[in-house]
Formats: sequence, C-alpha cells, structure tokens
Amino acid sequence: MGILLTERAATEVKKIIDEQKLEAGTVLRVGVTGGGCSGFSYALGFDKAIDEKNDSKSEQHGVTVVVDKKSALYLDGTSVDFHDGLEKRGFTFENPNAVKSCGCGSSFQA
Repeated sequence: MGILLTERAATEVKKIIDEQKLEAGTVLRVGVTGGGCSGFSYALGFDKAIDEKNDSKSEQHGVTVVVDKKSALYLDGTSVDFHDGLEKRGFTFENPNAVKSCGCGSSFQA
C-alpha cells in the first residue's frame, strides 16, 4: 500500500520545489525518526539520491515519493495531506499503524 500523498499535498510540494528552485529530479522523502513525545516522529524532506535497494518509490500527482524500508514498516497506508486554514497550516499524517499519537500530530507510537 505504501504512502498516499493527497493531491493538495502534492500541489504544495511542487510549489515548494518551484519556490526553492530545487533541481529537476528532486524527490519527496517521507520517513520516521526516533523521538517525539510518543516515540516516533514523522520526517518530510527533499532528496536527490534514491537507494534502489533500500527505498520504495512511487509517483503520485506528479511528485516522486520515496520511503526507506525501515520507515515503510511504520508508515504503510499513511496518508499525507496539507491543510491551509485558520486552525492549522502544514502537512498532516493519517497513520493507521499509530496506536497513540501526541496532541501536535507530529509524533506517534506504533
């Protein structure tokens, strides 16, 4: 199943790539790092390098999304969206594997 990037999130990613004048072939890397108040934190970033052996890659709404194998275990089925409203602004994660998450939504426990 992998990571699901919404069209709204993809539009924001393309906008950031354009505004920051990142190189052609830049990918969105989604991952998990240790830490945060619930044990794991979500990581979003841009990368040019893809490890064909350890990364899974998908094309979604014109954005190449890359996830390393370790993170994929915790992120399978996760939806990444973007909100731009009065109550919140930024990328959000809807993770079916999270058994507990913090109030800020940036860390979780699996």
